[in-house]
Amino acid sequence: MRLPGVARFDYIPGEMKQTIVMYGNPVLREKSRVVEQVDDTIRTLARDMLDTMYAHEGVGLAAEQIGRTESMCVIDVTGAKPRPGRAPEPAPAMPMPVVMINPKITAMDGSQVGPEGCLSFPEVYVNIRRAATVRASWMDLDGKMQEADASGLLARAIQHELDHLEGVLLVDRMSVAQRVAVAGKLKRLKRGE
Repeated sequence: MRLPGVARFDYIPGEMKQTIVMYGNPVLREKSRVVEQVDDTIRTLARDMLDTMYAHEGVGLAAEQIGRTESMCVIDVTGAKPRPGRAPEPAPAMPMPVVMINPKITAMDGSQVGPEGCLSFPEVYVNIRRAATVRASWMDLDGKMQEADASGLLARAIQHELDHLEGVLLVDRMSVAQRVAVAGKLKRLKRGE
């Protein structure tokens, strides 16, 4: 399915060029800075981010996760592994992969709870409550504004990546009990182990 006005990004896979920043690195707490102009540097960064995300089998990656502070993220939920005991995810409401520059969530509705992980928190998975549907707006790699509605895993991924752009991390969304349950893993990540 293709939405009117949503440009298709023709991604050609390359090799991973970036290292994932792990929990404990201060750049993960930085708020992103607005991208003023989409140029070849931004397009190259988008391709590097996609290569890195795919190499780590992720469904999303924000610039902060590779030590950058541009307000941009990449998402592709088509390769997500099915969750046991759950119905398969519907096809995403927009072409994948999507590169979101200066993204914003303009509307949220409903509630969903599901397992969430993060490339900056390897081997940490917890159930997180998120909005069930979101409407997002962003600039694409042609510098054009886009808007689309998303639900399910895509809505979750958008919310997760936009949290990163605000310096909000998975650990900030955890309950006290969840933080206690993964405290050992979090300490090892902070120490760089």
